[in-house]
Amino acid sequence: MFTPHEIYCPLPQSEQGLLGRTLPSLLDEACERHPNAQAFNHWTKEGWEPVSSQAFRTTTEEIALGLKELGLEAGDRMAVLMHSDVNFCLADMGSLLAHLINVPIYMGETPENMVFIMQHSGAKALMLSDLQVLQHIAPCLHELSTLKFVIVANGIDSKFGEDSSIELQTTLPDSIQLVSLPSLRIWGQEQLSDQSRKRLRAEISPEDVATIVYVAGATGRCQAFRSQVLPIFQAVTSLRQRLQHGAPYLCELPKGVMLTHENLAGDALAAFSIMPGLRTGPQETVLSFLPLTHVFARVMLYGHLNHGHTVYFTTPQRIVKHIREIRPTILSTVPRLLEKVYQKILERGHHLPHFQQMIFQWAIDLAHRYQLGCQSHGLYDWKLKLADQLVYRQWRNGFGGRLRYLLCGGAALKSELATVLSAAGIPVLQGYGLTQTSAVLCVNRGELNRAGTVGVPIPGVEIEIAPDGEVLAKAPYVMKGYYNNPVATQEAIDAEGWFHTGDYGEITDEGFLTITGQKKSLFKLSTGKYVAPERIEHHLVQSSLVDWALAVGNQRPYCGLLIFPNRRRLHRLAKKLGVHLPLNEIVDHPQIIAEYQLLVDAANQKLPVWSRVKRFRLIPETLTVRHGLLTSSRQPDREATCAAFAEEIEALYGAVVPAITQPVSPTIPPTSASLRLEAS
Repeated sequence: MFTPHEIYCPLPQSEQGLLGRTLPSLLDEACERHPNAQAFNHWTKEGWEPVSSQAFRTTTEEIALGLKELGLEAGDRMAVLMHSDVNFCLADMGSLLAHLINVPIYMGETPENMVFIMQHSGAKALMLSDLQVLQHIAPCLHELSTLKFVIVANGIDSKFGEDSSIELQTTLPDSIQLVSLPSLRIWGQEQLSDQSRKRLRAEISPEDVATIVYVAGATGRCQAFRSQVLPIFQAVTSLRQRLQHGAPYLCELPKGVMLTHENLAGDALAAFSIMPGLRTGPQETVLSFLPLTHVFARVMLYGHLNHGHTVYFTTPQRIVKHIREIRPTILSTVPRLLEKVYQKILERGHHLPHFQQMIFQWAIDLAHRYQLGCQSHGLYDWKLKLADQLVYRQWRNGFGGRLRYLLCGGAALKSELATVLSAAGIPVLQGYGLTQTSAVLCVNRGELNRAGTVGVPIPGVEIEIAPDGEVLAKAPYVMKGYYNNPVATQEAIDAEGWFHTGDYGEITDEGFLTITGQKKSLFKLSTGKYVAPERIEHHLVQSSLVDWALAVGNQRPYCGLLIFPNRRRLHRLAKKLGVHLPLNEIVDHPQIIAEYQLLVDAANQKLPVWSRVKRFRLIPETLTVRHGLLTSSRQPDREATCAAFAEEIEALYGAVVPAITQPVSPTIPPTSASLRLEAS
């Protein structure tokens, strides 16, 4: 029953089967109920290489038994540093069947964080994609006292060890044994039997920790990384010099999120149980390109595997080609990709002949009026169908023409994108969750879909808004805790079992959750006013001229802003204005600054007086994961970016402050009452 302060509905009895499961049981169920001859498909130079669900299961059993032959025991940690392909999935499920705890490491992670993760987790084994990755990580392995085995999936055959011609630029420590995955499988094949299969499964419990996923944690510096690993740090001291030399910013110490089999399996089954019209079997075709080190991508994969779907693995570089070839029915993505797609749609529309451009703009305006979750009627519905014939159908063909679900998570999605694409028959389903909650807490779906929100909870999830506005969550999918960090665990999960997300949010009158900011990014002006920087930044990044925006002002008299322009759009703007200069001079040109001032002015109109931006700076640099300025989920690392551009920030608070008209009357954010939201 709905009240102004609470929505409550417990997990239905019919959905109790979602809980108490292990991840290997999802694979077993798929092989028995929905066997698929092309469950996983990996791209090679020769084309797509299929792996059936049964072959996948057999291979994971061989890997599991091979890992046991190495002497690895239940609860031992195995780090996984692999590309997001079938081999990653084999390493993942194989280690789980062996009753190990796998520790995925993002391929773009900084080397010092790789070392810290393996040291902190006490990894005894490390599985790598190929020799190239081994060459990259080899210098770091001297730092790892617990590491005993390095397993290489590709590039070393099963005869490795008998007649090895493999030479590494850096010699591995004598304490580490180098093993090829083919050899490991052969050892496992020798032990494979009905009895050994049953024994593997009998040893696993739903409450066992399945994986430790490291996320940004307490402020500090990784002390484990020695000068021999990154000698550039011996000679280069300034952070700006580090960026110029390609060295990463030393980021904060990660924390290891412990997720159990029940956490992950339950979240996958619950999320898939509420997707309207979702089919089981191979007719649902999935194109997977997100890093499998991210829990969101892994949970989606577990759900697809259990439902017998056909999964194709690709990369961001090949996605345009493969999306037209595979024509997926399901695609999981992040907002950044959709923003780029939408920008290209608009750019192509603006280059059409005049009459076609008028039709295109009419279709765009029509799509802006679309209401998600509501059935269109009458004249508006007729216009939508006409626009579909003239414009929208071409957009859908760009996604392959068969897309039924476009699942989006990882960051805030612009309302305009969700509305316009959904009007065009591209069903965008925005969701919300964290690594600590096994990825999915809430999601928009079917009629329960509203632009600007992250939807309503999936079965088993309860959401509450704390008095200070923080989003709290309680669910069977919440982590067991942080590995070897009881203090951080107690801070994250209170005595009543509520997980503190660190995000600010609100619940609409209809019962939808909206995320309004991050608690850790909130800063206090010297005037005593608190500012949520995401609200400022959100307005700026709506423009195609802006890639990223970073609001600053902690203990300062007013808000400042760093703007990272979209280089392609910036050069196009400069050409239009007759500004022919190098990039580092374009950003300081008065005409260019005036154009961006218009964007800032428009944003200020929508902000309380104390949150308005008084000065901004255009930054010609690009934020990247490699430099440590973007997180692995492609969001700006606030602390690292502020440190990298400290001089530019200081310049925002010089003596001269340009006056900015502020015609909007002051507004005060509403105080959040304690609200509760739970899945239906």
